[in-house]
Amino acid sequence: MSKTRIIAFAMLAAVLTVGLLGGAAVVDAQMMMKHTSKPFTGPKANKGTVTHETKMGKSILTLSDDFVVPDTPDPHWQVVDSEGNVYQLDKLNIKPDMPSKTTDQMMKDKMMGDKMMKDKFKKSIELPSYIKDVKKVVIWCAWAETNLGEAEFDKAVM
Repeated sequence: MSKTRIIAFAMLAAVLTVGLLGGAAVVDAQMMMKHTSKPFTGPKANKGTVTHETKMGKSILTLSDDFVVPDTPDPHWQVVDSEGNVYQLDKLNIKPDMPSKTTDQMMKDKMMGDKMMKDKFKKSIELPSYIKDVKKVVIWCAWAETNLGEAEFDKAVM
C-alpha cells in the first residue's frame, strides 16, 4: 500500500471517530437534560417543585428538597399526560420495615412521635414505559380521593 493511501485511511478513520463521538455527546446531552416544573400549588402540597430527567434510558421524576409531604392518610404520585390521561402511581409514604422490636423499643419510638415515619417518603419515581409524556404531577390522596396539590411543566416532558 502506498504512503498516500495509508495517510488517507488514517484521516478517514479520525474523521469517523470524531463524528461518532460527537454524535454520542449530543445524544448523551439530550438524555441528561432536566426539566423543572412550576411550584406546587394546592391545599396541602404547596411547596417545592418536581424535576424530570432521563437516566440510563429511564424517565425519572424527583421532588425538590423543599417539598413537604402532606399530612394526609394516603398521598400518592399521580401524573397527567398532554392528552389529559391520568395515571395514579405509587404511594408517596414509605412503610418502614418492621423488624422484630422489643416492647421497650416500640414504646421509645412511639414517645419520639411519628416524625421518623413522616420523614420517609418516595422522593423519586421511575415512570412506567406506558406513560408517553408528563404535563402535570399531582399529589393525590387516594383515601379522600382529592387533589392535594399539583405542579405543571411549561410543556409536556419525556
